[in-house]
Amino acid sequence: MELKNVDIILTTDRSMMTNHHGKEFLGFMATGPPIGMPESLWMWIACPKMKTDRFGRPWQAPYALRKLEALLQDHGYNAWVIDPDYVDLYIDKAKIMMISHHDYFALCPPSSEWWVITRKEPVNARSFRRFMEKTSIREAKKRGLKIIVGGPPAWQWLYKVDLWANWGVDTVVEGEGERIVLDLVRKVFDNEPLPRYVFVGPGDSPRLEEISTIKYPSVNGLVEIMRGCPRGCKFCSVTLRSLRNMPLDIIEKEMIINIENGVHNGILHSEDVLLYGARGIKPNPEALLKLHELARKHLKEIAWSHASLAAIKNAEEEYKLISKIMEIVKSGDNQDYLGVEVGLETGSPKLAKKIMPAKSAPYPPEKWPQVVEDAFMIMHENNIVPAATLILGLPEESEEDLVMTAELLDKLRPYRSLIVPMFFVPMGLLKDKDWFTSVKVKDEHIEVMRKCLWHSVYWAEDIINRFYLKKSSTAPLRILLKLFLRYVRWKGRSVEKKLGLKPLDISLIQTVR
Repeated sequence: MELKNVDIILTTDRSMMTNHHGKEFLGFMATGPPIGMPESLWMWIACPKMKTDRFGRPWQAPYALRKLEALLQDHGYNAWVIDPDYVDLYIDKAKIMMISHHDYFALCPPSSEWWVITRKEPVNARSFRRFMEKTSIREAKKRGLKIIVGGPPAWQWLYKVDLWANWGVDTVVEGEGERIVLDLVRKVFDNEPLPRYVFVGPGDSPRLEEISTIKYPSVNGLVEIMRGCPRGCKFCSVTLRSLRNMPLDIIEKEMIINIENGVHNGILHSEDVLLYGARGIKPNPEALLKLHELARKHLKEIAWSHASLAAIKNAEEEYKLISKIMEIVKSGDNQDYLGVEVGLETGSPKLAKKIMPAKSAPYPPEKWPQVVEDAFMIMHENNIVPAATLILGLPEESEEDLVMTAELLDKLRPYRSLIVPMFFVPMGLLKDKDWFTSVKVKDEHIEVMRKCLWHSVYWAEDIINRFYLKKSSTAPLRILLKLFLRYVRWKGRSVEKKLGLKPLDISLIQTVR
């Protein structure tokens, strides 16, 4: 099929339009500035260019763009996801350019942490700025192109109104876009004015039947299994959305779309994979086992996007469900581990009770540190490798809270994991709170960050040696990552010496395998 014109371009910058060499964890590097190497090499490691067809349509694309592409095509629009390097082929005649992102201006964690620590702009923000300042986009705006942006970090545009104006963004959409996007597109085609900002509240969330099935492959085979979360953490906007479980037949259709286009691995995406099919916060063993049997049937390798530590602990202790799921996962010929992102957030029961009282459920928030430790042990024993987030600078955080977090990190040392400290960003119900960047960094913050650094460096080397990038084709990338970790070790020790800090002893990690 010839693509002469595209009425609606769906795109984003290179930090998003990439599959991170098929390794989702490498995407975390896009949240930091280039350290110890040229930016071009940093981008190649974290965000290599995506393979495209001759029309500039990428082999894989971010899932949100694929969903919008399917929705618009289902309603008869000439809309396509286009790689950023090929946008110039179509922008002269396009009516609309829609953009999605995970972190437009590097204000979300962990990008915000890198800003504070290094005082350097992360590559995701640099990449997005380069894209928006293309001469072709400026010229297209003069001819009447409409630019609509959205995605989880849409709120960031409220803090960047100068760039909102300078780059000619017409509309910012915050929230799930299925319902509002069709109305915005109609307005453009009917020459009606567009609203500047649209907030899609929980009451306007699309029903399952309003959510289109992707038609082309998503980045690393990501497939959405559930929307929303019932836990109600105050720092998170996802908890404001209604809970919807995707039917297995729709999940299977999207897996097959990916497979038929050469994407044989997959990521099960939800804010808490272990609550798929659940009623409330109790795992549903039957639904989860059927889901993973379906994934094992089709996929060479399986990953989870997110899971809650409480659900991991409860699923294993009450149903032996983690062990059963991992038996399914490892029953294939290609997989001996599973990766997932989890939220550790704090080691303080007091803070846990204040800001995330349901995150530990069905266990009381006073038991949160024990929930964390038990879940890490369960994951370690089952070859589940978590990338854990930890929030610093939460409202009402005290030195005592930080000490308790540091003590919990000591208890987690024997368990294979990456732990990423992040600065508090006022999302969800805490939007009116101060940014952490206005809070003085205390010695206790530095101690927590040091513990996270050395824990993650040690276990990153272990993960690379045991599980990661084993193919001969990925040998150069493997070597570069090992060299980078050596650089981080050297740099970390240099900073400790400069600050007069006694080097942390990480030998205890090595006693438990």
